[in-house]
Amino acid sequence: MPRLPGFILLRTRLLAPLYTSVLVLAILVCARAGIGFWLEFRRQDTLSWVRHTLQVQSQAELLLNAALDQETGIRGYLLTGAESSLEPYKSGQIDFNNTLALLDDLVADNPEQQHRVNEIITLYNRWQREFAQPVVLGAAPESNTTLAGKLLFDPLRSQVMAMLQREEDLLARRNQQLYRLDQSFRVFNILAPVLLLLGIGINLWLLHRRVEVPLHQLASVAQTWETGRMQPRLNFQAADEIGQLARILDRMASEIDSRQTRSDERNRQLDDLIASLSHDLRTPLLAIRGTLRSMLHGAFGSVSDTWREILEEYYQTNEDLLKLVEALLEVSRYEAGSKNLIYEPLDWNKIFTKTINQERIASKSKLHFELQLTQPLPIVYGDELEIGRVIQNLLSNAVRVSKLNSQVQLAVVAENSGVVRVSVSDRGPGIAPQEQEYLFHRFIQGRGRRGGAGLGLYLCRQIVEAHQGTIGVDSIVGQGSTFWFTLPIVPQVIREESCLIANRQSESY
Repeated sequence: MPRLPGFILLRTRLLAPLYTSVLVLAILVCARAGIGFWLEFRRQDTLSWVRHTLQVQSQAELLLNAALDQETGIRGYLLTGAESSLEPYKSGQIDFNNTLALLDDLVADNPEQQHRVNEIITLYNRWQREFAQPVVLGAAPESNTTLAGKLLFDPLRSQVMAMLQREEDLLARRNQQLYRLDQSFRVFNILAPVLLLLGIGINLWLLHRRVEVPLHQLASVAQTWETGRMQPRLNFQAADEIGQLARILDRMASEIDSRQTRSDERNRQLDDLIASLSHDLRTPLLAIRGTLRSMLHGAFGSVSDTWREILEEYYQTNEDLLKLVEALLEVSRYEAGSKNLIYEPLDWNKIFTKTINQERIASKSKLHFELQLTQPLPIVYGDELEIGRVIQNLLSNAVRVSKLNSQVQLAVVAENSGVVRVSVSDRGPGIAPQEQEYLFHRFIQGRGRRGGAGLGLYLCRQIVEAHQGTIGVDSIVGQGSTFWFTLPIVPQVIREESCLIANRQSESY
């Protein structure tokens, strides 16, 4: 497999820039530690040289003081002749030798200063040999003794002073070097955190740009896809893993959108076909119903019991087909949005009484119907005929699954959320949770609720949703079910009409 160039690798790997920046950040941290250690080492080394220079200066000053003590002692002896005047000379001689030995060790690594130490030793030995020792032994001539001693001592003092001046110059340079190191260390201590913070900021920016922004865009488009609208695309052109994922998802979305479009077109054609067939079937079925009814009433002559039973069976089958056709037509109207609803205040007592009487006549079942109307109920607007159809369907299902002499409860309750809740409860076998989700879909029936084409609850859902309400079921297997739906106290269409009337009134004024 060929190796990709570094810049291509950075483009095709999502976190490669992040890893690179982290590596650079780690290098910066290590460099900071290394430079800090080096600066501290240089500082300590310079400090040691400063201390060494100070020690050399101190010893040179002590050496000069010891030499001056010896000279002072010799002068005092020459002036007074007293042996006590030689005490400074003797103590100075001891101090001079000790200090000279220490100074010789201190400047052992400095050839220039070592040369001066050797010169000092030579000059000191000459001063001792040619002046000091003869004076102490009394062998020095009286004439020009002081002048001879001065001529021999001045070069010694000059060498010591030259050594002191040299160390002073070294001390000044090393102090300046130490100052520069301290300045560099301070600047580095300020610059290093800034570089680290800059590296962290770059990492955060890379994370935001390479990960957070694409994922946020992906989540936003995915939320749109979740609603069923597959038209938006990610259009993420990066070459990394998220870019590859985005292109795959875009292709999947395009395929899903294409399939959904084809499916919607097929469903629309199927709905049109069902609506056309339902409309075309309704007329002959109505004619057949009229003919069968006339035959059962003897319009074509007397009918025997056997033929009456057959004709009644045909008539009931024709009625079932008519109900199916009517349901299909109503569903088609609601799905097409062509159903016109007449909003008026709903009289719940009237609707329930009518529905219960119709169900008693149709089912001929011995059941107890309990009606609960919580008072006071707010005024609810809706199409009374359509809402009655919903309640009739729910009540018929409840009667169909209920046992003899059981109870079916109908209730209307006002809720705090600005809606009324209408419910029909039975004590039938109940509905399993996995079936409840699909009950209100087209051509779906629950267990124990057979008898239709599975359009009743779907039509109920269409009617309730057209009234801006919701419909659902609460059921426990073995204990019964409660089908319910809610209606807003003031539906959107009434609010819009009220706003329209108010606007017209304001314009008239």
